[in-house]
Amino acid sequence: MPIVAKISGSGSYLPERVLTNSDLEKMVETSDAWIRERTGIARRHIARADETTTDLALQASRLALKRAGLEAKDIDAILFATVTPDQVMPSAACTLQAKLGCGPIMAFDLSAACSGFVYSLNVADSLIRSGQFKNILVVGAESLSRIVNWKDRETCILFGDGAGAVILSATETPDKNSSQFLSFSMRANGTLGHLLSLETGRPQDQMKMDSELIRLPFVQMRGREIFKSAVRAMADSCEIVLKANEMTAEDVDWVIPHQANIRIIQAVGEHLSVDPKKIIINIEDTGNTSSATIPVAFDQAVSDGRIQRGHTVLFTAFGGGLTYGATLFKY
Repeated sequence: MPIVAKISGSGSYLPERVLTNSDLEKMVETSDAWIRERTGIARRHIARADETTTDLALQASRLALKRAGLEAKDIDAILFATVTPDQVMPSAACTLQAKLGCGPIMAFDLSAACSGFVYSLNVADSLIRSGQFKNILVVGAESLSRIVNWKDRETCILFGDGAGAVILSATETPDKNSSQFLSFSMRANGTLGHLLSLETGRPQDQMKMDSELIRLPFVQMRGREIFKSAVRAMADSCEIVLKANEMTAEDVDWVIPHQANIRIIQAVGEHLSVDPKKIIINIEDTGNTSSATIPVAFDQAVSDGRIQRGHTVLFTAFGGGLTYGATLFKY
């Protein structure tokens, strides 16, 4: 029988500190009603000053390992999706490897912005199907509060911090009704990269470092221009993976879209004609946590019993790049 990958365990973690819309009213010219109406967000979690992205990932990863019935030594590789690593190098994956106490395994970061987790699942699934690895830890974690301009009301209302993790484990399956990933669709459109970006903050002429001020980089976003591209990209990706399996939205038990904006989520659902009751949404309590939104929402839905073994689940995301994609799987 063929070797496939299944999700054997999941975990998530959100920092204890919460920033509400009322708190933001004291920081920038905005209001709770304005934020809720345009984004669907009421609060977001913010990491402590001494709490790094890999600290968040560590909590989520430990929980995923526990639920999978595994220990750190059982992990063969770590794929870490993030745009806010603790430092440029070593990678967040290597830092997490050390914190978990894993052995000398493959570990690397994957940068695809908010699509990073879905991209990473595709890579991990391929590695397991190749027979190289048995258990892979896939993480999506961000500390976006560190790259947000808290004086810019267009962006500071959107983002939060958090981490989600899953363990992909090799298994033999006789048919498509068993737990496994059924299809992936991954794309990018670099011509739209300017719509969502983050500069390095380094001077253009590195030889003049001592005489130039290094600008603190903040995320830059053109929200209105992103909207249509995001909805179209996510919907198209979903249609591709559904068609590949001769399925429609009616055959799916749950849809978990990237939690960027309630209006985008609703538009994607309408385009696919998905029953709103099937769409898992947690953006009200988390905000946009980039690569962490899907794994966090997934883990919450598994933990509260909504998603159960045998259910068909559809993930879809878009992010800076612009990157986008979808995956369809049997849980």
